[in-house]
Amino acid sequence: AKCSSILPEVPVHAQSRFLFRSSIFLASFLLFVSEPIAAKQLLPTFGGSAAVWMTCLVFFQLALLAGYLYAHAMTRGRATRNQSLLHIALLAGATLAAAAWAADFAHPKLNGSYPVASIFGMLALSIGLPFLVLGSTSPLLQVWHFRIEQTVIPFRLFALSNLASLLALLAYPTIIEPYLSLSLQRTLWAAGVAVFAVITAILAWQSRSEAPSTRDEAEEAASAPASTLRARLLWFLLPMAAAMQLSAVTAHLTSNIAAIPLLWILPLAVYLFTFILAFQMPSLRKYRGILLRLLAVMLASLAYLLSHTDAGLPIGLGILFFLIEALVACLFCHTEAYALRPQNTSETTLFYLILAAGGATGSFLIGIAAPLVFSGNYDLAFTFLITAVLALTVVWDTNWAQRALWATGSALLVFLIYALHSSYHRQALLTRRNFYGSLRVLQSVTEHGDTIRTILNGSIQHGSQIFSHDLSRVPTTYYAPDSGIGVALENCCVGRSKRVGVIGLGAGTLAAYGKPGDIFRFYEINPSVLPIAQNLFSYLRDSGATITFAEGDGRASLTAESPQNFDVLVIDAFSGDAIPLHLLTVEALAVYRKHLAPNGILAFHVSNQYVDLDSEVGQLAISAHLQSRSITSPSEKLSGEFRATWVLVTDNAGIFQKPDVALRAVEIKPPPHVAAWTDNYSSLLPLVHW
Repeated sequence: AKCSSILPEVPVHAQSRFLFRSSIFLASFLLFVSEPIAAKQLLPTFGGSAAVWMTCLVFFQLALLAGYLYAHAMTRGRATRNQSLLHIALLAGATLAAAAWAADFAHPKLNGSYPVASIFGMLALSIGLPFLVLGSTSPLLQVWHFRIEQTVIPFRLFALSNLASLLALLAYPTIIEPYLSLSLQRTLWAAGVAVFAVITAILAWQSRSEAPSTRDEAEEAASAPASTLRARLLWFLLPMAAAMQLSAVTAHLTSNIAAIPLLWILPLAVYLFTFILAFQMPSLRKYRGILLRLLAVMLASLAYLLSHTDAGLPIGLGILFFLIEALVACLFCHTEAYALRPQNTSETTLFYLILAAGGATGSFLIGIAAPLVFSGNYDLAFTFLITAVLALTVVWDTNWAQRALWATGSALLVFLIYALHSSYHRQALLTRRNFYGSLRVLQSVTEHGDTIRTILNGSIQHGSQIFSHDLSRVPTTYYAPDSGIGVALENCCVGRSKRVGVIGLGAGTLAAYGKPGDIFRFYEINPSVLPIAQNLFSYLRDSGATITFAEGDGRASLTAESPQNFDVLVIDAFSGDAIPLHLLTVEALAVYRKHLAPNGILAFHVSNQYVDLDSEVGQLAISAHLQSRSITSPSEKLSGEFRATWVLVTDNAGIFQKPDVALRAVEIKPPPHVAAWTDNYSSLLPLVHW
């Protein structure tokens, strides 16, 4: 478990040990608490897409790499007074930056045509410096520990840092988010950074004059051979594969199983847990054979699921399967990487630097490069191909059976990717992939011989149209005439034309309700959706209404516009069942009301099998002294209707007394534990259907 060293082992002074462990624990805890806080602040600008979290994840990995690079540079050569003063100055700067962020001075409003660049800019300006300093702590303090105490490099402190990260990650949705406002979270975080800075400054000052002598360093270097090129390549490739597993599994869970932000946490928790096991329990390497067999079983199971799209798992089993798959794959990668750790003290920070570079590269490949390179989503299969090739590499010197197994597995995964590509484009009129997701338009034939087109984001349908004489202008899926929005549009403006705003375009289905004299305005954040709705569906072309469009996040666009006097404003931006929290807050409701005509109706689409959004919207209505009713319509296969739930919110009590509305509307009675969300407070945990 320990690196070899010619230096004698001496007891670590209790006070010094406490300071080292406190600094590393605090740094890692604060590092991972800052991630959901910072990501949550981006939602009002960039929407509730899972892609926002994926981009944040790439930034965090790159910032961690920058921290490790700084730590590596700081530990080259002998410690000097100037090095200590530099780090103390950075600690002071990080403390000031954290305080500015807590006071909301460091929350810039950046815009741009490429969301990734804007997200990176906002994160860098708000938490960039504190994140860099916190990220450099674990490798830097391990070297300082060696210099001050003259003992072996304490690699297990890395496990302590990952334990702190895991605790922070689990505490955020269960303890921090439900009970603390966002501003208070930032304030407490800044206070934690200040405490961390004081402790680390003390250690920095101690390390300046207690570096090992040049002779000791030379003797240690001579006694421990330098790592081989193969080992250094695997330091990079194994963490890269693990980070690809993290990113690909996270993207798959949030786009194909249940796109709720709580699921972002689970794969990252598994990823950190494997780091802890690998660095705290080196004896796991003895069970490499078992890990490899488990990995082979997961490979076969994954290949079956990906190649049989009709073999879906229930939600609980689906989440569990992919978490176990990530656990086995990441544990294999991290265990192998730890087994190759350097025996030479001078390579310690280089080891961590290369680990971080691999992690950042893996996240970048899945989170940034894949949407730009591939028209379809093959991330999971491609990731497992990389993992299988690495398994083949590490077992090459063992026996022919293992070589044959993993060579065959790698070849089969290449074939699987080809098969997925063919399947993805089968019956597809168009495929598009960008920051906001993977879009497809499928064309098939109904049982009556009519052509039907469907637009999907991942595996979630966003609208469909049946091209027949009787049904081509009939709203389908969640927008049928007996749905909540159908009822609202038919009863809001009897005898006169209407003005309607819609956040979320999809196939443009709601335009089917437009009549001559009506005005419909659609707000859509994904630039690929509008050309699809205009060219591959006819709802927009056939509508009698005058139709206009606004590109960008619906709330941001409405904030910048003058009052539109909408008779009905539709909030339907729940892409792939994701919950865009910033569209369901008190502040968002105030923006919507500014654009409503007198007695206007807000129509919230809240169909979701995992989260009770009815209660939250009902509580929002209560907070604004408005009335709300829930309307649930049944599915109807022949006309392509889905079961749908809408909540209508208005200050016009008369609308709910109309016979057609009263027959379907149900009063909402939010439970006492549900609070109205604000930009400063929101928590999904009380609303989840466990």
